[in-house]
Amino acid sequence: MNQENFDCDVAIVGAGIGGLTLALSLHAAGIACRVYEAAREIKPLGVGINLLPHAVRVLDGLGLLDELGKVGVTTKESAFYSAHGQFVYSEPAGRYAGYKWPQFSIHRGDLQAVLLRAVRERIGQDAIVADRRCAGFEQDEGGVTVRFDDAAGSAQAPVRAKLAVGCDGIHSAIRKHLYPNDGAPRYSGVNMWRGTTVMKPFLSGATMVRAGWLSVGKMVIYPIRDNVDGQGNQLINWVAEIEADQPARRDWNRQGRLEDFFPAFADWHFDWLDVAAMIQATDNILEYPMVDQDPLPRWSFGRVTLLGDAAHPMVPRGSNGAGQAILDAPCLVEQIRDLGMTEDALTAYDRIRVKATGDVVLMNRTAPPDAILKTVHELTGGARFSAIDDVISQDALAAISNSYKNVAGLNRDALNAATRA
Repeated sequence: MNQENFDCDVAIVGAGIGGLTLALSLHAAGIACRVYEAAREIKPLGVGINLLPHAVRVLDGLGLLDELGKVGVTTKESAFYSAHGQFVYSEPAGRYAGYKWPQFSIHRGDLQAVLLRAVRERIGQDAIVADRRCAGFEQDEGGVTVRFDDAAGSAQAPVRAKLAVGCDGIHSAIRKHLYPNDGAPRYSGVNMWRGTTVMKPFLSGATMVRAGWLSVGKMVIYPIRDNVDGQGNQLINWVAEIEADQPARRDWNRQGRLEDFFPAFADWHFDWLDVAAMIQATDNILEYPMVDQDPLPRWSFGRVTLLGDAAHPMVPRGSNGAGQAILDAPCLVEQIRDLGMTEDALTAYDRIRVKATGDVVLMNRTAPPDAILKTVHELTGGARFSAIDDVISQDALAAISNSYKNVAGLNRDALNAATRA
């Protein structure tokens, strides 16, 4: 098929964080692309996420660092507390820890808005086509034809591209096409509830807190917007996690009920934060099961591949899900740049990222950073302690944190030595 018969070089299915980062990365490399999104209108969904230095490095390479700094909170430290509010361990984050790049705590909608604006400004207003739900694809020696329906189920014009990338999330149509007998999500035994509350800053005003443990109730709490009301208050993101026999429905926007989890945190009134009051002041609560899926043996089949949650859904326990999607993008673009619009490029990308992300998926199951809390909870039996050093040394806790960083691509010296993405 001749060049003029292609709608674009790369068809990106999905306008989430991974798909938009890929579009910007392809554009920077001079590769034509277009993004096809199932939603009729791209709206800011979700709540808070953390962008760790390895992901910020990629976004900095795309010229987005200043924009992210304007809408997010530059995280100063990661701190761990017991279910009684007792200090366990803390370590500096991002540039405060000596990385060349900061860590941002940010509303997912704000991050997506930054990416969306950049795509439209740099590639064009028509770079993203909404109301296009992937209905399947066919490929041949010269390219791939992706079929789409609109929200009403009516067939739309197919798209012809040299390569297609499924960035369509946890319910990926591309993944289902590649793996029609894909196994069910693996439930971790934990459900989580999420929300945001406007309140005054706590601790440093830029601290990411993990407290408690899953068997009795665990919280992750951090600010995602500064001075939201002109009075110095922040938008605080919180996640409550509790072991449960049955998983919630796998829907990022499912509404949650306060009574299903609040009793575990009703007496969490600490001198550094009244957690119970924070939860009770939340207007909108979302519920989601902690699930992932076993790593796939491969993502690339001919001229089609996967990226982000479509490729490697993971339990959100290492602040790394969005980050790994962002890391996928420059790797894929580098292979295309080196090997051309070929199946070989997708195979090379597959060989690098399947192993790297698979290791993170498995590490998130067994030894994410919050394993610090599990260790302390087990050593103390969940009881109060006089001093953390009587329970476990700070060096031992640092070793748990560092073991995760090495697997997740967050070794500070190695990351700082790398060239800009």
